[in-house]
Amino acid sequence: MNKHILLYIFFLISCVSYAQDLTAIRNKVKEGYNFWLYRPTGWNVDSTSKPLIVFLHGASLCGRNLDRVRRYGTLDALDRGRKIDAFVVSPQNPGGSWKPENIMNVVNWVTTNYQIDLNRIYVLGMSLGGYGTIDFCLKYPDKIAAAMAICGGGTGKDFGPLNKMPLWILHGTADRAVHISQSDRIVESMMKNSDAPRLLYTRLKGLDHGAPARIFYLKETYDWLFSHSLLDVDRPVNKNYKITPESIRAAYSDLSRKGHLTISSAQESLRSESSQKEESEAIRNVKNDVLYYKVKSGDNLSTIAKRNHTTVSSIKKFNNLKSDKLSIGQRLRIR
Repeated sequence: MNKHILLYIFFLISCVSYAQDLTAIRNKVKEGYNFWLYRPTGWNVDSTSKPLIVFLHGASLCGRNLDRVRRYGTLDALDRGRKIDAFVVSPQNPGGSWKPENIMNVVNWVTTNYQIDLNRIYVLGMSLGGYGTIDFCLKYPDKIAAAMAICGGGTGKDFGPLNKMPLWILHGTADRAVHISQSDRIVESMMKNSDAPRLLYTRLKGLDHGAPARIFYLKETYDWLFSHSLLDVDRPVNKNYKITPESIRAAYSDLSRKGHLTISSAQESLRSESSQKEESEAIRNVKNDVLYYKVKSGDNLSTIAKRNHTTVSSIKKFNNLKSDKLSIGQRLRIR
């Protein structure tokens, strides 16, 4: 066969293989989430085990259209050219709080079906995803090698168990959507009976709720995560990395526009419909992180506030409520 034809066939096979690097997984995990799965470039069934990164998005990307999940975060960083030698799972939360058990069901599905290094599973998230990261790690601190929670909080009362693992919390001091006191509360709880030796806490001076989204595009973010393993003696936190407002502002400096991830033609048509203006709007939505809740039977303002990490007075203010009386089906703005 002609040498040029052989090369062309090899090229086509390579393109098909690469096109399968990003796959939408729907309705596969009972009591889980639909999710995107990224397989690292060059991976095949005979490859050695790779780390796994779990990315949890904020409230603005909730819903049932998986394409929304690619608008910012780790998958978008890959699409812009950030090299990450790991599997990446990006589940989509249909609405409400992230459920740690559902996240773990997704992780278990991936670790069952792919060669994952079980000693190097990482999680990071922002805003509602920051809450999800903390809640997930609080329940499974012995399974997560390291985590990064950005401008979020946590639903628990005692965050002491987080001291078992390397954790980096980052929060903008000018955040008006999720006040920095939510992260302060976690840190204070972790330090109540300990000096929190495995915690890094970075208060990003002058940054609002949207700007920290750029942390997902920094090389330092993934280098820091990968520097930890469950096999580390005493599981020390790596303190040799810094993320500053200045480095966040320069996060895109070594990245291209988009187009490094190849997806199927049907999915690509959906992607092309999203203009640069729409993507900018998505980031602005992250800043505001608007969230609504539909009242169900048995709900009251107290339970709704607790479930959505806010206060009764805040819900009343957003919805101009004069009393605590609610109606089933009533739509409340949470934040």
